[in-house]
Amino acid sequence: MSEVSQFLMQLVNGINAGSIYALIALGYTMVYGIAKLINFAHGDIIMVGAYVCLFAISSFNLPVWLAIILSIIVCALLGIVVEKVAYKPLRSASRISLLITAIGVSYFLQSLFQLLFSANPRPFPTIINLPALTIGSISISAPYYITFIVSVILMSVLHLFVQKTKVGKAMRAVSEDSQAAQLMGINIDKTISITFAVGSALAAVAGILYCSSYPMVNPYLGSLPGIKAFIAAVLGGIGSIPGAVLGGFILGIIEALTKAYISSQLSDAIVFTVLIIMLVFKPSGILGKNVKEKV
Repeated sequence: MSEVSQFLMQLVNGINAGSIYALIALGYTMVYGIAKLINFAHGDIIMVGAYVCLFAISSFNLPVWLAIILSIIVCALLGIVVEKVAYKPLRSASRISLLITAIGVSYFLQSLFQLLFSANPRPFPTIINLPALTIGSISISAPYYITFIVSVILMSVLHLFVQKTKVGKAMRAVSEDSQAAQLMGINIDKTISITFAVGSALAAVAGILYCSSYPMVNPYLGSLPGIKAFIAAVLGGIGSIPGAVLGGFILGIIEALTKAYISSQLSDAIVFTVLIIMLVFKPSGILGKNVKEKV
């Protein structure tokens, strides 16, 4: 394989990973934009979605499309329950209390699934049976191009949902000024619950797509992708939906090129270095806005 072909193949790998990071980052950025909460339990919703899809197919013999729908519904409901039980009672509490609670929910989900299914990895069934796509000298496997296509479609649908629908306009209003939105008759609790449901549904899809490319499931599946997606959200500008998408793709490409041309062992370190550099020189992110808060 020529150097150009190898470089293009690494770009494909980066876009594949970036598509998944972008989907997960959308959940982070939507929740932060509306509830001003960094939901570190969001990464574990990926793991829940993967497990639901796995058992729906392997244990209950459901068709793939029905297993995916079931996974999305379960994760959306889980997102609502987590918000109602863990975050809503602390909505007026300090940011640090919410952050600690989010970390606690993350560890709770990991420990619960380890208790239920053990820490042993389980093979994820093949759900994408399509031929590889050949472009010139590059062969792109089906999970890679399906991941990209599905991610782009979902991102576009989410953008239209937020910009054009009544619920989406309510989300934007709450994000700008929750008190003013409430005075205008917007139900804050309902809007936040819908935001968690949408973000968790996207995380379920991301978990299934991730396991299609890397077919193993364990209780800690979502930890590292979740953290990297958070970095992507910060990189693009947390609170900005286009920023989350841009940050996801940039981070995925950086990670893939680092593994190919520098060191696979240093890839995670370089990803975190990118986060540090961004926080030092442009803490609002690429597409984020500088917001001054009164103390």
